[in-house]
Amino acid sequence: MFNAIVSAATLRDALDSVSVLVEECKIRLNEDDLSITAVDPANVGMVDLTLEAAAFESYEADGGVIGVNLNRLEEIAKMANADDLVHLELNEETRKLHIQIDTADSQLSYTLALIDPDSIRKEPDIPDLDLPASIVLEGAQLDRGIKAADMVSDHISLRVDEEEETFHIEAEGDTDDVDLTLTKADLISLSAGPANSLFSLDYLKDMNKAIPKDAEVTVDLGEEFPVKLHYSIAEGQGQVTYMLAPRIQSN
Repeated sequence: MFNAIVSAATLRDALDSVSVLVEECKIRLNEDDLSITAVDPANVGMVDLTLEAAAFESYEADGGVIGVNLNRLEEIAKMANADDLVHLELNEETRKLHIQIDTADSQLSYTLALIDPDSIRKEPDIPDLDLPASIVLEGAQLDRGIKAADMVSDHISLRVDEEEETFHIEAEGDTDDVDLTLTKADLISLSAGPANSLFSLDYLKDMNKAIPKDAEVTVDLGEEFPVKLHYSIAEGQGQVTYMLAPRIQSN
């Protein structure tokens, strides 16, 4: 059983955070929240989303699991205005999701065929890493560093200078280099520790598309360890965590 009403803006933010990495996923319809955990086909990027029942106008679920084509569901959600309400109801007999969008002057109904959850890639276990550095910055600052790095390279380095207490977003190209330096005063917070890892810029660019520019983003970082990016959606009633594996640098 699943019957819920949610604002189109909240639904889109949740779907966007996952669709930047995968095209289809399992959605767990827990009693107290809706959750998605997925990994991209190359096993490089992971996403973990939780949308609490309080983020919905109404929410009823009994712990089932459905499989969805995220692109199709996003296309439907994009037909609504941000403040429109979207009704979602699961027909357990037909295994279809009935979607109704109420606008100021019309009502749009859509029936979405679901995917067999067993045919979808297994959900990953998000490792509980104790990373030594933690940086909290604005989504706009992260966006600036990623866009600057993209001008010179297809890789990006995230580094903490413990002595200077600064966070660096760096990229080295064939001819040009980029270094966005953020001091402790520039950041929301910084817990300095040994941290310097290289990542594929394509993955970070995809993740960055979903991160609101006004979000507080927590970056957990280590030495040639995966990076974890955390931020909230739905006025704090939804949480998104990305994990990205590093490119190991040869000495």
